[in-house]
Parts: sequence; structure tokens; C-alpha cells
Amino acid sequence: MSRTSRPLLWRALAALGIVGGATALALTGSPTLGLDLRGGTQIVLETRDAPDVVADAAATDRVLEVLRGRVDGLGVAEPSLTRSGEDRIVVELPGLQDPAEAADVLGRTAQLTIHPVLATTAGEATVDETGAPIVVGPAALVGEDVDSARATSGVQGVLGSVVDVSFSAEGGDRWQALTAQTACAAPGDPARRIAIVLDSQVISSPQVDPSIGCGVGMYGGSTQISGSFSQEQASELAVLIQGGALPVPVEIIEQRTVGPTLGASAIEASTLAALVGTALTALFLLVAYRLAGLVAVVALAGYAVVAYAGLIALGATLTLPGLAGFVLAIGMAVDANVLVAERAREEYARRPRLERASELGYRGAFTAVVDSAVTTLLAGALLFWLASGPVRGFGVTLTLGVVVSLFSALVLSRLLTIWLLRRGAVRRRPRWTGLATIGPVRRRLERVSPDILRPAGRLLACSAVVVVVALAGIALRGLDLGVEFTGGRSVEFSTTNPVDADAARAAVAEAGLGGLPVQTTGDGGIAVRGNDIDDADVAALRASLAAAGGGAQVEQDELIGPILGAELARGALIALGVALLAQLVYLAIRFRWTFGAGAVAALATNVSIVVGWFAWTGRTIDGVFVAALLTVIGYTVNDSVVVFDRIRAERAGRRREPFHRVAGSAVLSTLPRTVNTGLSTLVILGALLVLGGETLADFALALILGIVAGTVSTVTVAVPLAIVLQRRFGDRDRARPGNRPSGRTGPPRTRPDRRSDGAVV
Repeated sequence: MSRTSRPLLWRALAALGIVGGATALALTGSPTLGLDLRGGTQIVLETRDAPDVVADAAATDRVLEVLRGRVDGLGVAEPSLTRSGEDRIVVELPGLQDPAEAADVLGRTAQLTIHPVLATTAGEATVDETGAPIVVGPAALVGEDVDSARATSGVQGVLGSVVDVSFSAEGGDRWQALTAQTACAAPGDPARRIAIVLDSQVISSPQVDPSIGCGVGMYGGSTQISGSFSQEQASELAVLIQGGALPVPVEIIEQRTVGPTLGASAIEASTLAALVGTALTALFLLVAYRLAGLVAVVALAGYAVVAYAGLIALGATLTLPGLAGFVLAIGMAVDANVLVAERAREEYARRPRLERASELGYRGAFTAVVDSAVTTLLAGALLFWLASGPVRGFGVTLTLGVVVSLFSALVLSRLLTIWLLRRGAVRRRPRWTGLATIGPVRRRLERVSPDILRPAGRLLACSAVVVVVALAGIALRGLDLGVEFTGGRSVEFSTTNPVDADAARAAVAEAGLGGLPVQTTGDGGIAVRGNDIDDADVAALRASLAAAGGGAQVEQDELIGPILGAELARGALIALGVALLAQLVYLAIRFRWTFGAGAVAALATNVSIVVGWFAWTGRTIDGVFVAALLTVIGYTVNDSVVVFDRIRAERAGRRREPFHRVAGSAVLSTLPRTVNTGLSTLVILGALLVLGGETLADFALALILGIVAGTVSTVTVAVPLAIVLQRRFGDRDRARPGNRPSGRTGPPRTRPDRRSDGAVV
């Protein structure tokens, strides 16, 4: 075996090991499906008045935010929390293994206090964790003094797990003052103990260590709670402390199972659409790129297996926003393969050697693929860390999908290509590979002048008109926000005969309210939610459901708050803003700030067009639309990065030519990739639009609009703005007097800058 073949063999074995392990995990495990795909457990809580606090809507909203933190601590992803009426909270938890435990944690008031233990009887009498009587003094610290809490394994000499507690700045000072006073008692004296009390029950009453001096106390702002806890008990306690105390007591009044919000027919339709779309995409790649297309299809199959296994390994909850993240990641995986194939075609046209052209194609496309992945990973990671709810789920699946897509495109696809190109039959028939031919799109573009972007200002003006028209729709017609954002009315019906979810949705549509969220409940009820349901609508719903179920009665009729409340929406906007800023900084570092400004402007244009279209057409802005919009944002940035990477490569070898001409040549060079990637992605979305049913139609439409607008805005906004800024702020590389550009046209006839390793940079 030659030295050059040995590293290739090791890479192949490693790739096979990853795919094999992922296949085994995919066959033996299954992901957790969210409420929209599978349903889950519903817990209804009712707030009660406290001595100093009335359980009104404001207090219930504060309780809801505390509960949201507790649910996150339980490890339940993608929950749904809604205020119902003035004093009720409906919590829906997907894929929960122990609903009773969750109900117990959610219902606890979690009033944490820390007290000195008194040696006298002048104080509040209670019992410690062992049942022995003790007397505690006034609380020295309360729950607000705690900054964080987490369960850890006990150190040597401590039985069971413990909870590490970190105090706030003021809480740390109070803790030091308390321990400084307590340490003045002799070892063994009850007054040297500290009582940690949760909900009026002493959970731990340790003695201050003898090493702590009188008047000195424990500094550092942290401590440990021990009490022979099991790991589960310690984790539950940490969740309660971390989540905070409830402003008012709550009582669990109902617990039951609920069905998926999308329904079985929508899930089956979307699955069929995904299969049909994927098959058509594979066929398109095979026709357009032949053996190179076959390599891409096999690599994408490997992507699907590894990504699915990664989802299972992470224990992530798969919802529609999560699936949207995978749609974007699949598009990036297809894009990487198409980008490599198009670069290889260019290289083969210059030097007809298959292996060399393929290798240079991978090297030339490497920076564009990596830069696109990094910008997307920045967004995914920041959405995960800073947001919550469905936006956070989108960040999880997007991050996983991008990492796996890199493995698919740069490892699997490359290894398969090398193996194929070393076959004798392939070498003798280079046209089989799809790399030795130039596609029809590129042949036409060769006749187009690279001066197409000279009127950059006019292109920006036309784009500005489109944006103004889109924003006018938002200003004049407004946005039809769904119940997730505005709250509304929830009506639950019982029927004489059982009615399944699909029949219930059909009945709701017959009542003229198609598209509203419909859920089945474990006791045979049908729940319908909407932000503008009036009494006439309730009567129509009752009549329609009665026809389907032999009779219907209204069991509950309540006003509900928004599922995606103000805090959740604000957190999502902050996370998205920080993610976009991080992308801008990265693009400014990797390219130049003018490129980053162009990418952000194209992104704003794209978002305005999609939102404006929904405003003009009166379509609902709901959680499904948010998932689609996040996908559109990622796609737009990815497209701009690919074009700007090519501009940088072209600029390196053509510094004396005007910038607009170099940019135009780069746009024409990447246009075949853009067209083919867009078509392959639109095939999947088109199948989803036609076959996915009414529930997913708006989701598919938003993605189609976003992809088309994103492709156009890169050429009409991102690059033209970079050209205008380059002219405005000067270009040290602009053409010098006497160095007039030649009259030749067409993107392939450029002079790329080649480094010693032969890579196109």
C-alpha cells in the first residue's frame, strides 16, 4: 500500500465506522416527538391567593414564567405553557416518562429560606431532616439570594448526591455574615448549625465546619446542600431552587393526555411529500451531474442516517421547527455537493484531468462551504443559548444538521468520488462522471457580459421599491398574528360518539374555521383554539361537531394567554439580533465589512418580502411561520456567503479591473450552482406545498418565497450594495489609469490566483 493511499484508507474506515454506528443507533432507537407531532401530557394548574398576593392574571403570568424555567430544568424540550382565564395555567409536556413527578415539581411552591439554628426555645420550632426537634431563627437568606443551583455527586464523606448553590452578590455577603456568626458557637452546639428550609420543611441542617473561624465566615458566594439525597432527589431540588419560588401557591386540578396539534393526516401527508420531494431531488441530481450526482445522493443518504442518529443520541425533541432546521441543513448539504461539482467542471474545462479537476473542485469550494457552515452554526448556537421554546429547538436541529452536512459533503462525498474516479471504466468514459460536460445554464452565461452589475444603484433602487411595497402591506393591512402570539379563546367540546382528530379538523373546516389548532384530549374531548373565535363561531363548531359525532356539548370555554408570550418573543428577538450581529462580524473578518453589510441588507430585504406577502394576503403569522422565517434567514446568509467567497477568489487575480466587473463575473460563475441548488430544494418544498395539506401549506409557501427572494436579493441587493460601498469608501485595488479591462466576457475565462498547492483561492 502506498503512503498516499494509507491516509485515504484510514479516512474511509473512520467514515464507515461513523455511518455504521449511526445506522445501528437509528435502527434501535427513536427520537422524541413534540406536541405537534405526537401529543403529550397536559397538566392544568390553578393559582390560589397568598396572604399578601391576589392570584390575578398578572400573578398567574409570573407563575407561568417560573414554571417555564422549571420545565426547562426537567429536560423537557419544546413545552407549551398557556394562561387560561385569570387563574389557570395549562402545561403540555411532550414525551414525558413520569408525568406524576413533573406534576409534583410544577406544583411545589419552592419557598427557599436559610435560617440560623437557636440554642434556646425562643424561635420557630420545627424538626430537622432526621425528625429531631430544632428551633430556627428568622430567615437570613431567601430564594432571591440564590443565583444558580445544580446537582452533583457527593464528595468523600458526604452520603449521596448534593446540590451546589451559588449566591448572588448580596446573597454571598449575607451567607458570609450568617456563617461568621454561627461559627462562634462551639462544635456540637446546636447554634453552630444552619437550617436550609424548603416549603417550611428542613431539608438539611449541617454544622459549620470547624475550620471556619468566628467572625470570618464562609466567603466565595457558594455552598452545598447535603441530606443523603439520591441523584433524582438532588436534581429535583436543584430544579426547584434554580427555577425560583412561585409568587402564589398553585394546585393541580387536572392531568390528562392530549393528541398532536398537526394530526395524523398532516404528518402522513408531510412524510409522503418529503419522500416524493427527496426522490425527485435525487433524480434531478442524477440527470444534472450523472455519477457526481449519484455520489451526492449516496452522501445525502449518509447525512440522513447520521443526522437522525444524532437526534436520538442528543435526546432532542423533534417538532416542526426542528424539521425546518433539517430542511435548511439538507439544502446546505445539497448546495455543498453542487458547488463542488460546478467548480470541478470549471477546472476540467481548463485542464481535462478527472482526478485533478475533482480535487481542485473540492479545494476551491472548501472555503465557501466552511464559511457558510460557520455563519449558520453561529446562528444555531446563539439561538440555542439565548432563546427558548420552538426557536431553541430550531437552533438544536440546525446546529446538528450543519455539522453532519459538513461530514456528508467533505468526507463521504469526497471519498466516494475518489473511489469512482480510480475505476478504469470511469477513466475511459469521462462524460459518465458529469464533470467533463458544461451544463446548459453555464453555456448561456458564458455569453453574458460581467458588466451586468455596473448599474448597482439602479438595482438597489428597484429592490427598495419592492421592500417599500412589502412594508406597506404590514403598515396598511397589519399582521394577522396567531393565537400563539396574541392569546384568544379555547373551547372544548365533548361528543356523543368518539371523533378522531382528522374528522374533528374536517368538521372545524366545515364550520368555516379551517386552520385553527385542534387537539384531542385523553377523555375523548375536542379542543379548538383561536384568537378571534366569537359566540357565532362556537355555535357553528358545535353544530359541525355534532353532525360528526352524533351530538356535541361545550365542556370548557375560556380565554387563554399567548403560548409564545412576551418574554419568549423578546428572548427570541434578542437571540436573533445577536446571531445576526455575530454573522456580520464574522463576514467582516473573513471578507470585508462591505460584504457583511450587503449580506445583512439582503437578509432584511428577504424577511420584509416574506412578511409583507403574508400581510398583503392575510395569512396567519404563527409558530409554523416563525420556523419557516428562521429557515429563510439561514438560506439567505448561506447564498450570500457563497457569492462573496467567489468574489474574493476572483478579486485575488484581477485586482486591476473595476470591482463591479469582478463581482459580476463572480455572480455569473456561481449562478449555475445557485439555480441547481435552488431547484433541488424547491422540488422538496413544492411537493410539501401540493401534498402536505392545509396545515403545512403556509409553511411550504413561506419557504418557497424565501428561497426565491433570497436568491434574487443576493444578486440585486447584497452584491450591488457591496459595489456601492466600495465606490463610496474607496478601493485601493481599483483599476489604474491605462489599465483598461479587456472586452472579453463570461465568468469561466478568468485568471484565478493559484497557490503552490494548486488550490483556487
